[in-house]
Amino acid sequence: MRHARRRIVRRVARLAAVGGLLLGGTMVTRAVASEPPDASAAPRTFAQTPSGAGGDLVSRLGTGRTAGHWVDSEGRPVVAVTDERAAEAVRRAGATAKRVRHSMSELRSAASTLRSAPRVAGTAWALDYRSNEVVVRGDRTVSGSDWSRLTAVAEGIGGFVRMERTEGAFTTRLNGAEPILSTAGRCSAGFNVTDGTSDFILTAGHCGPTGSVWFGDRPGDGQVGRTVAGSFPGDDFSLVEYANGKAGDGADVVAVGDGKGVRITGAGEPAVGQRVFRSGSTSGLRDGRVTALDATVNYPEGTVTGLIETDVCAEPGDSGGPMFSEGVALGVTSGGSGDCAKGGTTFFQPLPEAMASLGVRLIVPGREGAAAGTSAPAGQAPGTRAPGASGAGAPAPVAGVDGSTLLARLTDRRNIGPGLLVVAGSLVALVATRWIREEQDRKAYRRRYSATWG
Repeated sequence: MRHARRRIVRRVARLAAVGGLLLGGTMVTRAVASEPPDASAAPRTFAQTPSGAGGDLVSRLGTGRTAGHWVDSEGRPVVAVTDERAAEAVRRAGATAKRVRHSMSELRSAASTLRSAPRVAGTAWALDYRSNEVVVRGDRTVSGSDWSRLTAVAEGIGGFVRMERTEGAFTTRLNGAEPILSTAGRCSAGFNVTDGTSDFILTAGHCGPTGSVWFGDRPGDGQVGRTVAGSFPGDDFSLVEYANGKAGDGADVVAVGDGKGVRITGAGEPAVGQRVFRSGSTSGLRDGRVTALDATVNYPEGTVTGLIETDVCAEPGDSGGPMFSEGVALGVTSGGSGDCAKGGTTFFQPLPEAMASLGVRLIVPGREGAAAGTSAPAGQAPGTRAPGASGAGAPAPVAGVDGSTLLARLTDRRNIGPGLLVVAGSLVALVATRWIREEQDRKAYRRRYSATWG
């Protein structure tokens, strides 16, 4: 009975090993026959969507027949259109069409009328593509009389201008992901950029005027750099040239707190509905979604236009900090209202626009010729220090898109690794069962021989 059980176990093991060989061989054959993955392809990110289906359709159909585009909760592009022919063109392109009443031309005309009205500090407006409206917000600092005058302007434009009062106040947000200090205040380094000769920190323009000298916030930190260019109000960006001319190692990392960083792989423009992340020294790493584009904010210091509006929270101390999504740099923190206890609205200066205006590009290790705004790694957060580093230019632990593990690569069905692993395991099983059988036969023969001899 015991010998019968052993024979059954050996047969099952041999059958399993043979089956494994057949399966592994099939997996290897299919992997070799299939098209290999494109190693040069960039990671899929929503930041590329505007230049994809949605953005291309809006450009092709024109602002008279469309009213913006966004991504839905599933990441699919949606385009607002004003007529059925445009809707059919959108559907043929594989995107979702939403019929709306007012075109982008009408929305922009309404925003232009608001800009030409007497300026009221504490107000902001943006184009809400999904509701097909221009949303005007007034914070608690706006008086009743000023709000009434602005409401009259909105009513004269039409019913697609929505008026809202909001808590808090629209203010610029000083400080950031890793702080740098000057007589102008405390701010944040956003991304590292270069003009091909010198390296710079690209941060918010309201952090300090040209000539501001910046220092690190740790004991013994020397001069980080000096502000050499910028724009505020109107825009909200500036360049801080490194004191030694170089950003140092880890220039493609932004700090996210707890000594950790995220590697930036390029620059892009966001889409409405896209999930984004922001890092700041006061409130740390926070996330939310893009709610509107081309926003205008009337700060007490002046008006800034062309901003990205989000529902990511921020607090005083977060200004100039980096905003990114899936390793793609999108903008630097400008200002907003609310806080991270109750939530609020935060605005960001778009990064590609700032780089184009300043004539710089993201620093890309090993790719010196990359053009501004192309897919290329972006900068480390603060004054030449990678997150968690003890000194200038020290490398940092990174959690970015390049962190694929060996296990993940081996188990990718497009690779031959899984098939080879199955084949190898099956061969080992066959050899083991054969060796066990021979060893058992030798022992049985010795027992029988010993008994006969005795």
